[in-house]
Amino acid sequence: MKPTIIIGTVIALLMFALFVIKGVVAVGAWLVLKLILPFIALFVLLVVGVLVLIQKLRNKPLNRMKTGVFAALNVILVLPLLLTLNVVPIAFPTNVNKVQPSLAIASPFEVPSIVAWGGNKFKDNVPHAMWGNERWAYDLVMDVYNTGSKVLDDYGVWGVDVYAPVTGTVVAAYDAEPDITPNTEDFVSMEGNHLYIKVAETGTFLLLNHLQQDSIVVKIGDVVKVGDLLAKVGNSGSTSEPHLHIHHQREDPRTTVHILLAEGLPLYFKTKDDEKMLTRGTELLGQQID
Repeated sequence: MKPTIIIGTVIALLMFALFVIKGVVAVGAWLVLKLILPFIALFVLLVVGVLVLIQKLRNKPLNRMKTGVFAALNVILVLPLLLTLNVVPIAFPTNVNKVQPSLAIASPFEVPSIVAWGGNKFKDNVPHAMWGNERWAYDLVMDVYNTGSKVLDDYGVWGVDVYAPVTGTVVAAYDAEPDITPNTEDFVSMEGNHLYIKVAETGTFLLLNHLQQDSIVVKIGDVVKVGDLLAKVGNSGSTSEPHLHIHHQREDPRTTVHILLAEGLPLYFKTKDDEKMLTRGTELLGQQID
């Protein structure tokens, strides 16, 4: 029964990390649950199946209880693949009202934009909410978008100026990657050209990704304030079409082992009415740039 006890213990520890410890430990547990253990469990199930078949062919006795429990636990470990493939739509399990610090920022544009993906609910933020690091990330676009065109100039947000949405210090500025053809997968890195800002108010980090090649006008160490020109929207990195990806996280992105191993933090926009977590399809008015 030792393998069964080990698997049961692993499952219990992952649940404990997710729902009790939380933070970046929970993010790591979620990754293990979704991306590592399911494939190990699939392999184990195949091996168990082969061994059971061999035992039957040799007419040797089989401990059905032990084999059944062991197989059942491995099936449990395989099930998270349904989450990874979005067959079962579940966001990274955390409570937006209990995670701190949250951050409210200005629009990164001087003209109106549209939230392509964003918000707390899975249905409004499919590509982000399923991961711990991007739990409350946004993708911002402008008319025209989602056309399927392979021409960069056909997209409204392509080449639009990006302004600092928050006061802070630039800790990373990279714009050497070429912009890729829309609706292709010829990217060099996941984030593409990017800026990282250490937020003065919270000490946390704001990440702006998929910027245009050679468009960044600030450098590492610069202190920027809301409204300062930063760069232009591009189509670099893992992106289907031009857009600005923006998210808020606790860990310094320069020192994390992997971009997925960071705790995403709540991100709101300052609107004329209130501070809001905007959802898919919402219009975001531009900030007043001096």
